[in-house]
Amino acid sequence: MLTVEGLEKSFGSGSNKLHVLKGVDMNIKQGEMVALMGPSGSGKSTLLNIIGGLLAGDGGSITLAKRTYGLKGPSNVVDVRRELIGWIFQDFHLLDNLTALDNVAMALELTGIPSTEAEEAARTALTKVGLADRMNFVPDQLSGGQQQRVAIARAIAGNRPVLLADEPTGNLDIASGKEVMALFKELCHDEENPISILMVTHDPDLASKADRMLLLNDGKTEASDIRSAWGLDEDSESDEGEEE
Repeated sequence: MLTVEGLEKSFGSGSNKLHVLKGVDMNIKQGEMVALMGPSGSGKSTLLNIIGGLLAGDGGSITLAKRTYGLKGPSNVVDVRRELIGWIFQDFHLLDNLTALDNVAMALELTGIPSTEAEEAARTALTKVGLADRMNFVPDQLSGGQQQRVAIARAIAGNRPVLLADEPTGNLDIASGKEVMALFKELCHDEENPISILMVTHDPDLASKADRMLLLNDGKTEASDIRSAWGLDEDSESDEGEEE
C-alpha cells in the first residue's frame, strides 16, 4: 500500500546542515497499523510531513497506491492530500462553532465534493467512529475522546487509504487513548475498506497495540519492540526491564 525508499531530508546549509532523514526505507501493507517511535528530534514528524505531502524530501521516493512522489513541494501533490492521505493530530483542530457533522462535511466540501454528498459521507464516517448520536453537538459539548473521534471521522470520510497519526492520544486520558487505539484497529480490520495507519507515538504501551513497531534512529528506520523502544538491551537487569 505504502512504500518509502531511500528518503532523505536535510535542513540548513554548510557547516550548519542537519541531516535528519538519511535514507529511510519502509513498507506498510493494506490494513496494517504501524507505530513509529524514536527520540525527540529524530525526524518522525518530518517523515510524516513528507509522506503526507506537506514537505518535499531531498532524495528517495514514496509510492502510495499508484502515485509516486516525495521530492516536489506541497503545491504539486495536492491530489495526495485530497485523495490518499488523512491526518490525525494531537490537537483536534475542530471549529468551535460548527457541529461534529459540519466539521466533517466542511472538510470534504473544501476538496470539491458537493455539499449533499459531503454531508452523507460525514454521517457515514461519524457513525463508523461511534458518534451517530453526537452529530449535532459542537466541540464544547463533547469529551476529548469524542472530539478526537470527530477528527478521525474527518480523516476517513474521504475514503483515503492511509491515515497519518501524529501523537493522536497525546491530549487524551488513558481510557480515551485506549478507545482511540481500539477504533484504529477496527478501521484497519474493516472488511470492506481496510485502512493503513502510520502512527507516531512516544508511548511504548500504545505502540505495542500496533501490528508492528518501527524505530527511527540516526536517520533510518529499523524494526523495533518494547525493549528497544525503552532503550533496554537484552542484558539489562533494571527493575523496569524485569517488569517488561
